[in-house]
Amino acid sequence: MSTPTKKLRSTATTTAAAAVAMTAALVGLGAGTANATDWPPLQEGAHLYSGAHGTGTVSTVDLDDFGTCHTLSAPVRSVQIASGSASVVLYPGADCTGPYPWATGSLAESDLPRPALSYRVVPA
Repeated sequence: MSTPTKKLRSTATTTAAAAVAMTAALVGLGAGTANATDWPPLQEGAHLYSGAHGTGTVSTVDLDDFGTCHTLSAPVRSVQIASGSASVVLYPGADCTGPYPWATGSLAESDLPRPALSYRVVPA
């Protein structure tokens, strides 16, 4: 009979450890949510921002213009997109050139890993 008791104690310890881990994860999610409030409200379409966290000058992307390369007059540093059918690929160089283009997906709100000078709309 001592074996089941040990199992119960072991299970209780495991459950307690899992609860602590879950609490830590939820606290981490709460911190991430606080950062998300810096962004403008999410709206349908795609928007490119000259500053981080959706700040600065905004450029609206025509999500129906698939495949065309658009060169921007100034670099963008963040993007917000809500679309069921399109995503945006951003390039560090003009004319959709440069190493390491960055793709958004069809639902994103993100600072770019490097400033972008051009973009192309692609199917999601």
